[in-house]
Amino acid sequence: MKISNGSRQRLKASDFDDVTKDLLATAISIYHCLIVTWVPFPQTLIVETKIAKEAWREASNLADLTVQLTPSLVKMMTRRTSHVRGELKTKMRALTSSHFGFCTSRSTAAIKQNRDLAESLKDESRFVFKDWEMKSGIYKTELIQAAVNDMWFANRNDEGVIHGRYFEPLPVEIIALILMAIECCIDEWITGVKEDIKFSSNAYSSVYVGHLSSLQRFDEQTSAYKLLGKIADNILDIARYVPVHLLHH
Repeated sequence: MKISNGSRQRLKASDFDDVTKDLLATAISIYHCLIVTWVPFPQTLIVETKIAKEAWREASNLADLTVQLTPSLVKMMTRRTSHVRGELKTKMRALTSSHFGFCTSRSTAAIKQNRDLAESLKDESRFVFKDWEMKSGIYKTELIQAAVNDMWFANRNDEGVIHGRYFEPLPVEIIALILMAIECCIDEWITGVKEDIKFSSNAYSSVYVGHLSSLQRFDEQTSAYKLLGKIADNILDIARYVPVHLLHH
């Protein structure tokens, strides 16, 4: 929306509704990307507001528009913080239970089996391994790939496709967030019978930080081989192939 001399057009109040709505939709999408790739658990409203401002600035640049960012628009974005984490948890719930073989039966044997399985997976975070029983293939569990595919690259309108620059290279924060979501889904089976556990910031921000620290430590210890970078690049390459592959069928 440029005028003939190429400068940005200042919008009148009467223009705000539809244009602001469109801009907000783009900004919310970018905000989702920034939350999961920068700070999945912002500790203060100031941090959330900074992310919202960055999302608005980026959306404005994309649209080539200047629209005043108001406190109510900031709020429209910041209230989505827990929503995006909850969406990931919802997607991971079925994937996690089928991947590890949790059983919905209420028989005593099934309940014991579920409880033992959940405890084994949580022991030394075995669930992060490709083969969790042998503890081989660290950070290569197929669930990480499934999460990235389903959450951000499922179709051409998904955020990983539209706003790909935020996912390249795949940030360690997003892997830590996925591992935390998997752990929460395992926690739902810890009694042997599936229970809904709220993905609250109080309960799980420390779990996220724990996974992030472990990933960073692993990255430092294997820096000569760039192992984590290779794992992340591989996940992203496969995720990017998925939508193209699906769209041709």
